[in-house]
Parts: sequence; structure tokens; C-alpha cells
Amino acid sequence: MGNFLSSIRYLLADFIGEEDTAPPFLPEGLPDAVVSEVSDGIHLLMDYQGSSYAQLYVDRVRRFVGRHGVDDDMLREIARLMALRMSYEDPIRIAQQQLAEFERAAGDPRAPSAEIMRLKFRLDELIGALPTAVAQPVLDVLEWVGWTHRPVAIRFSTKTPWGIRRLKIEASLRRWRRFSGRYKSEHAWVERWLHMISRSLEKQPKAASAIVQTATMIQGYGDSYRQGLADWHAIINGLAKPTFDGVLPLADLAGAIAEARAAAMPDPRQVALKRCIAEIRSRALASANVAAE
Repeated sequence: MGNFLSSIRYLLADFIGEEDTAPPFLPEGLPDAVVSEVSDGIHLLMDYQGSSYAQLYVDRVRRFVGRHGVDDDMLREIARLMALRMSYEDPIRIAQQQLAEFERAAGDPRAPSAEIMRLKFRLDELIGALPTAVAQPVLDVLEWVGWTHRPVAIRFSTKTPWGIRRLKIEASLRRWRRFSGRYKSEHAWVERWLHMISRSLEKQPKAASAIVQTATMIQGYGDSYRQGLADWHAIINGLAKPTFDGVLPLADLAGAIAEARAAAMPDPRQVALKRCIAEIRSRALASANVAAE
């Protein structure tokens, strides 16, 4: 009951005047060279979702502060890329950005004219931005009729009063974002990415930076987002995880990741990428067999 009431209070915070707008404190012991990056991440996520979400970001950064093998450059990249992934692009975010640009330009004669954007999302992306309890029955129906991946063009406009009002309605849905299936999947992805960085620091420290940079594989929305996500999982499941588990004797994981990333193509079947991963695995196992003889 307590969790339910807490959720309701969070959703109604704007109306009852209890929204927490105070940014969280920086992690204790954060190097001076990384302060600016983490501060930027906090402010980005405050705008994106709110104080508690920014606090989650700070807690995640804290895991790597002072950790052996993590220098200032690596910590800065972890903080930067994590903030970008935690502020993933969904229709709510795009509405927020359009409104922010419109408000900044208000009264400025040098500002560009009002903008109309038509962006293509998949139906499961649009529905997935809603709370799971609402979205899941709809997604089940879409899957049944074969429309889950159907592209839909969404218009974002500040040219008319109705367009601005619609953007405000869409942006206000950020309160529901943390109850959505998309949020849960993004949360799980960030946690797995951080876990892989940790395992690399323990098992193959020289590959840790390459693992950190794999976050750049996943960007945007629609088909390009799904392709990047699928490619990321293929590389992690085919190369990184078995290496950390001791199943794949891959001496140069960083090089293998670079080779696999170079082979990734905009192909839903991942033919070239899967072939490359199979060749890397085969070479590693063959070299291990030769060394054992």
C-alpha cells in the first residue's frame, strides 16, 4: 500500500505542489576533472525526468568513483554516455525538446520560424512509452494482427496553438515514463552495460574502455535504435560475456569488439556481424587448442 501511495503522490506532484526540484549532490570523492561532466548529466536528467531520476544517475556514477582501473578519462566517458542513454529519445522527449526550443525563441526576432517535424516511430515504441498496465493489452493485440513493427509518422509542431497544446500534453506524460515498458528495458540495458564494464575491469582491464564505448552503438529511435540494440547484444553475448565467463579464450577482447563493430551493417538479420563473431570465436578457440598441444 505504501508503494502504491508513493507512486500516486509522484504522479500528482505537479498538481499538489510537492515536486522535488532540488538537484542531487555530486558523488563524494568525484575527481575535479569529472565534475563538469557529471553536473551536466544531472541537469540533463533533471530536465528529462526529475530529481529522483538524476539521483539514480549519481548513484550509478558513484560505483566507479575511486575504483581501481578507472582513471578520470574513463569515468568522464562513463558519466557522459550514461547520461545520454538515460535520456533516451521517445516521443515524450522530442515534445519536451520542441517546447524548450519554442520557449527559448519566444520574443526573439532573430530566432528561426516555428518548426514542424515529422518523425517515424514503430507502433511498439509509441505504445511502449505508456504505463505497462495500459500498454501491454494493446501490444498483445498489435502482435496478434502483425502490426507491432508498423511505422507511424508523428507530427511535432509549434506553428499553431493546437500544435503547442499537443506538445505540452505529450511532454506532461513524462510522469508516466518510469512506469512504462520502455523505461524498464532501458533501465535493464544500462545496468547490464555497467555490469559488463565492471566485469571487464576485473577480467580484462585493457578492454574496459571498449566496453564503455559500446554505448554509442545505441542511438535514436525506430529501426536504427532497434538495430543498434540488437548488434550490441550480439557482440556482448557472443564475445564479451563468454570471455568473462572463461568459456572463450579471447586474449584481445578490445580488438575483437572493434572488429565486430566494423562488421555491423544496417541488416536486421545481422548476417555480416554474426559471421564476423563466429570467425573471431573460431580463431580464439583454434589458437587456444594450438597452445595446449
